[in-house]
Amino acid sequence: MTERYVVVREDLLPEAIVKTVQVKEMLRRGEAATVHEATERAGLSRSAFYKYKDGVYAQNELTRERIVTISMDLEHRSGILSKVLGLVAGSEGNVLTIHQTIPLQGMANVVISVDISHLNGDLQALVAKIRCHEGVRKVAVIGQG
Repeated sequence: MTERYVVVREDLLPEAIVKTVQVKEMLRRGEAATVHEATERAGLSRSAFYKYKDGVYAQNELTRERIVTISMDLEHRSGILSKVLGLVAGSEGNVLTIHQTIPLQGMANVVISVDISHLNGDLQALVAKIRCHEGVRKVAVIGQG
């Protein structure tokens, strides 16, 4: 089953859904240290919070994370991957995962997942920087969400 998202005006939602969003915001901002404390302050049962927490998001929460998957073929030389990761970090990208194959014939495939929500510039500019870097033979964005 494909997940579907709908946007609904807050005043039309059941109280438990609205309070679940409030609890998540309290926890994110550090206004409550535990789920117990936040649910108590919001007047929501913990069971209702746990029932809805993974399926209810404030609209700004959904747009905050933008994750891309980048595949690269890199020469098997010391420091190339490190410099590529430095380019990503220097552009305010946050590397979430790294997968590297064992080098064969002097090349290794590296796939990274990057949170680009705070990226300085656009994704194409970052890909171009990576592509121009010494030791990088191929770069492609293979997934974006």
